[in-house]
Amino acid sequence: MARISKRYKASSERIDKDRSYALDEAVAILKEGDGAKFDESVDLAMVLGVDPKHADQMVRGALVLPHGVGKTARVLVFAKGEKEAEARDAGADFVGAEDLAKKIQDEGWLDFDRVIATPDMMSVVGRLGKILGPRGIMPNPKLGTVTMDVAKAVGEHKAGKVEYRVDKAGIIHVGIGKRSFDAQKLVDNASAIIDVVVKAKPAASKGTYVKKISISTTMGPGIRIDPATAAQAA
Repeated sequence: MARISKRYKASSERIDKDRSYALDEAVAILKEGDGAKFDESVDLAMVLGVDPKHADQMVRGALVLPHGVGKTARVLVFAKGEKEAEARDAGADFVGAEDLAKKIQDEGWLDFDRVIATPDMMSVVGRLGKILGPRGIMPNPKLGTVTMDVAKAVGEHKAGKVEYRVDKAGIIHVGIGKRSFDAQKLVDNASAIIDVVVKAKPAASKGTYVKKISISTTMGPGIRIDPATAAQAA
């Protein structure tokens, strides 16, 4: 049985398990007390009333958070010629073609957080689906990561663009910043995510769409947020 730390126990005691908080209240509680020895990430989880096994109930997208996530993403771009130069000028960390694909396949190299590709490179990138797909970083035109405008895509991801996707259990997990962020910045980022997810409700979804929302730090307990007040805040 995992040992519960004193810090986790103290954090739990500040939370009323039978209550759902307004978003700003939940963030205030999250920032109370002593955190871990490192700057913990803050995660927002949304339980949705969808069945992701059906394509018409998939909820997926991307957005640039108002205040970023507190970490600069390492961006890999698959491109050639002018687009390769464009990607480098925009600040991409790694740019290449077959050489990088081979490095990923043969050496298991994965020292990057986002992958962008021009459409003509998808024949090369497609071979990496079994490696990049499970990690949620396979380029996708719907997410703006398969594009000819590589400069814009690189800039957005460097600025804090995040992707969200409902998992098999109908839950979306998104990092919204660091515990060291000002409370209002965390509220703004959470509101931005909630807003886009609410607007992305599939027509095929019946009944309650947003069932539960919670916020937590890397090492802390979840704090339930009232979906009704969160939607109004967004």
